[in-house]
Amino acid sequence: MTFTPIRRSTLELIGNTPLVLLQGPSAAAGCEIYGKCEFANPGASVKDRAALWILRDAEANGTLQPGGTIVEGTAGNTGIGLALVANACGYKTIIVMPETQSREKMDTLRALGAELVLVPAAPFSNPGHFVHTSRRLAEETPGAVWANQFDNVANRKSHIESTAPEIWEQMAGRIDGFTCAAGTGGTIAGVGMGLKAFDENIVIALTDPHGAALYNYYACGELKAEGSSVAEGIGQGRITANLDGAPIDTQFRISDAEGMAWVGRLLQDEGLALGLSSGINVAGAVALGRRLVAEGRPAPRVATILCDTGFRYLSTLYNRAWLESKGLPVFPWLA
Repeated sequence: MTFTPIRRSTLELIGNTPLVLLQGPSAAAGCEIYGKCEFANPGASVKDRAALWILRDAEANGTLQPGGTIVEGTAGNTGIGLALVANACGYKTIIVMPETQSREKMDTLRALGAELVLVPAAPFSNPGHFVHTSRRLAEETPGAVWANQFDNVANRKSHIESTAPEIWEQMAGRIDGFTCAAGTGGTIAGVGMGLKAFDENIVIALTDPHGAALYNYYACGELKAEGSSVAEGIGQGRITANLDGAPIDTQFRISDAEGMAWVGRLLQDEGLALGLSSGINVAGAVALGRRLVAEGRPAPRVATILCDTGFRYLSTLYNRAWLESKGLPVFPWLA
C-alpha cells in the first residue's frame, strides 16, 4: 500500500488533488470523463492554487512585507484561499465580495478572520464593482497589496506549473481534451497552456455559462453576452490578462438547468456534493467527449475541474425555496 508522504507545511496541502473517473458523465459521453477534485484543497476549491501563487509572487517581488495585508475582490473562493494562506504566512486579509454571493462564503470568510466588505452587485464598468472597490481599498491601506486575481498572471501560472502537470501525470499522458468555465480565466488558460506544452493535439474547450460573453468571443470574435446564470465565480465579459493568449480550440455554452442536472446526478449517483460551476464544467466535458467521439478519435479521454464543494451552497443550490425563486428544478429529495 502506498501512502501520501508527510507534508512539512500546511501550504504543501494545496494541489496534488485526486482525479476521479466520473461514471455517469462517461456513460453519457460514450468515452471516459475525469474530474479533478479541487474541493480536496484546504480551502475546498480550485482557487487555493491561485491564492498561493499570488502570495508567493508578491513576496518575491517585495510588495508584500511581513505583517502586511492582502486585499482582493472575489466571488468568495479566492478570498477563502487567500485568507488561509495569509493566516499560514502571518498576513492579514481584506476581502471585497458582491452581496449576492452565498451566505456560506460570507460566514466562512468571517470565520477565517478576514475583514469582509460587501458591495452591491454591479457591472465591471461601474466604479462600485467589487474589483474596483478592492483596488481602491488596497491603495488606501498601509502595507497592503492588491491580489488582482483577474489580471495577475501568477494566477494562471499556478495552473501551468501545478494543475496541468498533475493532470498529465495522473492520466499517464493519455488525454484528448480538457474543458472548464472561465471566471478570471486563470484555470482554463493555465491548464490549457500547460497541457499544450505536453501535447499540442489536446483539445482545449471553453465551457461558458449563459450571461457570459466569452462563448461569442471565441466563436465569432465579439464579446457579447446572452441570457443569465446564477452560477457563482464563473462568467466573464472581458479578456483578462490571464485569458490573453489562452489556447481555446472550441467552445460550448451550458445552461444552469443542464449544469444543475449534473449536480443532482453526481450527488445522487456518485456521492459528490458539488457547486453549479462544477455541474456546468461536467456538462461541457460531456459535450466535448461526444464531439471527439463523433470526430472519430479512438476512446477519447476528457478531463475537467470539480471546482468546489456543494456544502458552500446549502442556502442556495440545495435549498428548495431558493431554487423555486430562480425558476430552477428542485431536486426530488428536497421536494
